[in-house]
Amino acid sequence: MNQSASRLTIRSQYDADGPVVTLAGEVDLRSSPQLREALLEILEQRPARLVIDLSGVEYMDSSGVGTMVEVKRRVERDGGRIILAGLQPRVRSVFEITQLDRFFEIRRDVDEATER
Repeated sequence: MNQSASRLTIRSQYDADGPVVTLAGEVDLRSSPQLREALLEILEQRPARLVIDLSGVEYMDSSGVGTMVEVKRRVERDGGRIILAGLQPRVRSVFEITQLDRFFEIRRDVDEATER
């Protein structure tokens, strides 16, 4: 699945353990509804593990963070886990300031996130 909003590209691929969703651009009030829709569509398959690669995301506002929290809760409700990978310093600081870096499983990159 490939989708793009004005400032966000969403690409997903699957490995043996589940989807890896790669984002590039900005996750903000304008693009977060499309991101939410794309992720909820993926969650319909109830993956055991969902990796979201944020290495290409330069900016994320509170609407994007809210989308991530909602997706995490849904994944865990279905018995799965979500891993955020490759957070850029600006995006990582948003998660640290809100202390969501303690709430989310965060890995350095996709390779580390997909290790068994």
